[in-house]
Amino acid sequence: MVLSSRKKVLAIVLAGGEGKRLMPLTADRAKPAVPFAGNYRLIDFALSNVVNSGYRQVVVLTQYKSHSLDRHISQTWRMSTMLGNYVASVPAQQRVGKNWYLGSADAIYQSLNLIRDEQPDIVVVVGADHVYRMDFAQMVEQHLELGVACTVAAIRQPISLAGQFGVIDVQPDDPRRIREFLEKPTDPVGLPDNPEEVLASMGNYVFDADALVEAVTRDAAEIGSKHDMGGDIVPAFVRRDQAAVYDYRDNEVPGSTDRDRGYWRDVGTLRSYFDAHMDVVSPLPVFNLYNYEWPIYTSHGPYPPAKVVRSQIDEVLLSPGVVVTDAHVARSALSPGVYVDGSAEVSDAVLLNDVKIGAGAVVRNVILDKNVVIPPGARVGVDPEEDAGHGFVVQDGLTIAGKDHSFN
Repeated sequence: MVLSSRKKVLAIVLAGGEGKRLMPLTADRAKPAVPFAGNYRLIDFALSNVVNSGYRQVVVLTQYKSHSLDRHISQTWRMSTMLGNYVASVPAQQRVGKNWYLGSADAIYQSLNLIRDEQPDIVVVVGADHVYRMDFAQMVEQHLELGVACTVAAIRQPISLAGQFGVIDVQPDDPRRIREFLEKPTDPVGLPDNPEEVLASMGNYVFDADALVEAVTRDAAEIGSKHDMGGDIVPAFVRRDQAAVYDYRDNEVPGSTDRDRGYWRDVGTLRSYFDAHMDVVSPLPVFNLYNYEWPIYTSHGPYPPAKVVRSQIDEVLLSPGVVVTDAHVARSALSPGVYVDGSAEVSDAVLLNDVKIGAGAVVRNVILDKNVVIPPGARVGVDPEEDAGHGFVVQDGLTIAGKDHSFN
């Protein structure tokens, strides 16, 4: 019997992120509610990883523009209550004062009633806005084996990129122990087994429940704290020599391939969001959505099958309800309800729900949010100045339209 099978685990998903860098996609929804790869929301990846890991008591802490997220969770993430399983969306409740969440640690502090009610041995804390697969049970197993109070999941990155991440400096003689937690360091030390790499925090953690409760309670009283899990809570455990690191490279997910094993993307910018879509539409996808041994769960809604009529389609994700007629579509992700009319040319595009592309339109290098209508014969993503004149956001080589954008 493995150690973790004797422990009660509560999963907390931090889903209060505002996602300012994803504007205008986050103008009307929280970052974890942003659609991805046609059928999914970003939060579906975190929740699927948690439940596939065997953890079925899950709370989702929400705050910023959470209606779309709450609705998706309530309509999609229903599990049998007979065995005590649940995914519960919990908004900021101001239980301990009149402040909204002041940071990720404060979100947990203000929600300690959830831990006290469930009385778990272990708390798994994960972010809600990354694209990846991970078996958290393996991380919990290492946590229990080492007997630490805190374990941080980390992914290897080139040392040249260390300034973009929270970097974990490990003990040279015990690389699973954290020596120091460094925020965007300028002169990091490489790993003992590879000096050209560092371990970057993934924003996923495992805690002994009582240690987490004590840590966030103490942090709440700290003047000057940013009340952040990575910036304040983890360093506090490191100072007490109670923190370990879990190398994501060691995680073995059923059904993964050599090509997509270890894939993890922070889709925090419009460019990274777009690039992650290109990863899944490529002929040999860097991230494989078709791994049925570790499925990504979601709701497909009441849409009919996709339909393609007299069209040329290449490297395209077609969601239910999509209709493409007499058109050319390449290297694109088409979400439910998208319609592409005759002679239109669409390439390198992320089209969210119910986008309409008129006959003869040319659409390239775009992200178009829900209900955007591109009129017949229009050009989008061809001339940046022309796009700006029509009210689009032009950024990093992309043309972006927010929800319900009117072409003027």
